[in-house]
Amino acid sequence: MIRLCIADDHPVVRAGLRQIIEDEPGMEVVGEAADGDALLATIGRMPADVLLLDVSMPGPGFLEVLKALKQSQPRLPVLVLSVHPEDQYAVRALRAGAAGYLTKDHSPEELVAAIRKVHRGGKYVSASLAERLAVGLEIGAEGWPHEKLSDREYDVLCQLGSGRTVKEISEQLGLSPKTVSTYRSRILEKMKLAGNADLVRYASQHGLIR
Repeated sequence: MIRLCIADDHPVVRAGLRQIIEDEPGMEVVGEAADGDALLATIGRMPADVLLLDVSMPGPGFLEVLKALKQSQPRLPVLVLSVHPEDQYAVRALRAGAAGYLTKDHSPEELVAAIRKVHRGGKYVSASLAERLAVGLEIGAEGWPHEKLSDREYDVLCQLGSGRTVKEISEQLGLSPKTVSTYRSRILEKMKLAGNADLVRYASQHGLIR
């Protein structure tokens, strides 16, 4: 029996995932969480074999949550589920310890296959992501400016690019407005951008708007 925990802030999505899982022989849902803080507070008490982790939940950024999970539950495979294209978060998720990354437009059959693979100790990536990872390993391969940002800087970039204010971002990520402003300054400097208008334009051009 594969026991799963579902972490997603949308009740309808959790219900849909639960239905898919419980219709599959040998799988059951043993816990749910609607935000990052609740997940980190309860995951240690859940007898889960695999965690399905949504990217866009309230609380700490999902990369921060993922890193904390890998510290507290290093043996728990985490399959990241996202509405965001692979080029936004997949590589960062895998680097942070995820066992796989699956966009939510995949079929239930693909979800089940991904769960079984990470449960066996494997890594799940789509063919397109595998190609992207291979290209990234080429000697001298140059990435986009946003790929050089730290995970927290990248998260703030996506929020700023989506038109959120410093105050809104500070509330979402649990940071002070001053800290968010510092990240903004670092992002502008690293990416050689002049201001928020350039950030929004860049985020739009590279599909980073949430």
